[in-house]
Amino acid sequence: MTEPALKLSQWQRVANTFTAPSKTFEDIKNGHHSWWLPLIIYTVTAYMLFAVVYTRIGIQQVVDNQIHLSPSNEARLAQASPEQRETSNKISVGITEAAFIANPVFVIAGVALMSLGIWGTINFAFGGRATFGGIFAMWMFATLPSIIKSLLGIITIMAGMAPESFNIKNMAPTNLGAFLDPIETNKALYSLASSLDIVTIWTLILLGMGTSIIAGTKRSSGYIAVFGWWTVIVLISAGIAAVTG
Repeated sequence: MTEPALKLSQWQRVANTFTAPSKTFEDIKNGHHSWWLPLIIYTVTAYMLFAVVYTRIGIQQVVDNQIHLSPSNEARLAQASPEQRETSNKISVGITEAAFIANPVFVIAGVALMSLGIWGTINFAFGGRATFGGIFAMWMFATLPSIIKSLLGIITIMAGMAPESFNIKNMAPTNLGAFLDPIETNKALYSLASSLDIVTIWTLILLGMGTSIIAGTKRSSGYIAVFGWWTVIVLISAGIAAVTG
């Protein structure tokens, strides 16, 4: 008779995600689906970033920078009446602040949506036996490296970044896009370059590994499912950038 698998604490699962990820994913596979600690970590990191952006950059500057990075939007606003520009500005500032404040809601909703896609893909396309709860919990832990980008963004701002050069969509030098001029570079090319991100690739590898472990499939099946969806999203994003940029 085999002994029951030892349950890891959430702190152990968080630590193992960075040092021994298979242990975290095996623990989740064994039915230990609690994910509140990663959510707290994401929330605290996001609010730290919000505080630094709010005090050092300013939400209005964030909005102005995004408008400047899109010549088409900048030209459209230049042709609008003062009242229309003011209304548009208030809406943009409100949405930006709300996106920071409602971060926990967006995290849960985003993870749920992406987990649904991976859960269906690994089970129906690759014969996996994953539960949605298992994939959801795995996703919460596997994406923990993403906080590194927020922390690097905080460090960059605190180090004296000029507010006019801050790009909320690409704030950390972890991808090729961070070293390109976002205005002069072709929008589709910039989008593709920004997708080649070392933290993102690290996260995708963890997601592929975790998916295969939770579903009981070959490791290659998990990687194909995860990188396949990522490729689709990257291409769609580049297409949208080319059309709207």
